[in-house]
Amino acid sequence: MDAPKGDKIARILDLYTKLMNGHLIYKGEEAERYGVNERSIQRDIDDIRCYLENDALQHGFINSIVYDRENKGYRLEQIYKLRLTNSEILAICKILLDSRAFTKKEMNDILDRLISCCAPEANQQVVGDLIRNEAFHYVEPRHKTVFIDLLWEIGMAIRTSHYVEIKYERLKDRKIVVRKLKPVAIMFSEYYFYLTAFLDDEDQSRNDFDVINDSFPTIYRIDRIKKLKTLDEQFNIPYSSRFEEGEFRKRVQFMYGGKLQRVRFRYTGPDVDAILDRLPTAVITDEDDDGYTIKAEVFGKGIDMWIRSQGDYIQMIEGETKK
Repeated sequence: MDAPKGDKIARILDLYTKLMNGHLIYKGEEAERYGVNERSIQRDIDDIRCYLENDALQHGFINSIVYDRENKGYRLEQIYKLRLTNSEILAICKILLDSRAFTKKEMNDILDRLISCCAPEANQQVVGDLIRNEAFHYVEPRHKTVFIDLLWEIGMAIRTSHYVEIKYERLKDRKIVVRKLKPVAIMFSEYYFYLTAFLDDEDQSRNDFDVINDSFPTIYRIDRIKKLKTLDEQFNIPYSSRFEEGEFRKRVQFMYGGKLQRVRFRYTGPDVDAILDRLPTAVITDEDDDGYTIKAEVFGKGIDMWIRSQGDYIQMIEGETKK
């Protein structure tokens, strides 16, 4: 049933209902139906568009009125869902808490903002209740370092290919050293964020490393960077030689860098999926009633630490450095 002529509120509600039901709105037809000019219908559409924009902030759905040029009419288009679902936000909060990557204050602030901005308003209290006990007993990392802003500065240096100079506290002797680096990636593993970078070609400190080949990056725990300066100088890495963060991440264990090598071992534990998930490059080459023979490509010495952690479940067959 059409709205009475001259009743603007009823007219707008009628137009809104048509849009929500998937109908096209033709200004000429609607102007004739309601006894108004096309400018009035355009103002009605603008009012509905404004309402939808405000509604998106409350309910998380972004709806937009767009002009369909092919059909010469206005229609409703749902661009995307703005807010996360209850399940998604709960999962993210649980992962954050388990990461133990931040100080307790930082973690609480991040969780509060995450729930407030991303969870539907009606369920924010429920999500907060589900993580409250774990958040209360959260154990922050021993370094107690706040480095959120440093992460962003490093990210910008990576994006613009600028050298950085860092003052870094070495783990082995707590000595502060200065390094000039080509930053290429920020990574996270086992409670810590890391800067992956290549040493400057002229940096004499490269002689202190077991592996000085340019093909292999060095790795720095970001919480141990005492000072970082982004330099004006830029570096260039040819596209064919670009650092592929995802491929590197598949092959590095416990963020211990080093040469790329092939390993082959025998696994007799209860859950081979856990091994394949831990070593994304792993392939089962043989299987019998007692276990599996597995080969994988890995960077550095971290694989040795991981294999020792598996006890009698793993027996090494061979390791070979890849040239």
